[in-house]
Amino acid sequence: MPAHMEDRLAIRELVENWAVWRDAGDWARFATVWHPDDGWMTATWFQGPAAEFIAASRDGFERGVSILHFLGGHTADLAGDRAVAQTKMTINQRVVLDGVAADVVCTGRFYDFCARHAGEWKIVRRQPVYEKDRLDVVDPAARLELDPELLARFPAGYRHLGYAQTKAGFTVKTGLPGLTGPAVERLYDEGAKWLAGSATAGDPH
Repeated sequence: MPAHMEDRLAIRELVENWAVWRDAGDWARFATVWHPDDGWMTATWFQGPAAEFIAASRDGFERGVSILHFLGGHTADLAGDRAVAQTKMTINQRVVLDGVAADVVCTGRFYDFCARHAGEWKIVRRQPVYEKDRLDVVDPAARLELDPELLARFPAGYRHLGYAQTKAGFTVKTGLPGLTGPAVERLYDEGAKWLAGSATAGDPH
């Protein structure tokens, strides 16, 4: 098998391991997908080093927070020991809003800055791109009214996810990349610079 195909398969496996191990609460193996020196995770509810993300995810998992990930199409651009991978995904979160159980489904992409470390591919930075979302009550007979002022606080790509997470007690970051706009264009530029040899994987802050 050509080396570039082996790399592509390894990167795809890396992305899939992230989702399976994180959602299963397999924290020891989940830690292995991250670059040990400077892994970084950005999400609606968290922005920080991988080690802190693992700890926060574990705490939520043990408290019953239900955030699950499903993966779809995948592509990767390679440049030597670096890569940028994009993977279609959905984020599914079960929440209770004003006493009503609901599911939020957010569709987008994982945009991953990857590097080879000690012969294995690792995630240096993960930045989700939030394209669209929706909210559905679990019981079709239930009635739920959303606060329009709170809902309007978040971008269209993760409006309902941001609403639900705020109601659940999380602090949700605004201005994250969506399908179009300056934030995602900046992300694409950072990805191109990463492949060209930039010192850092963009500016996740």
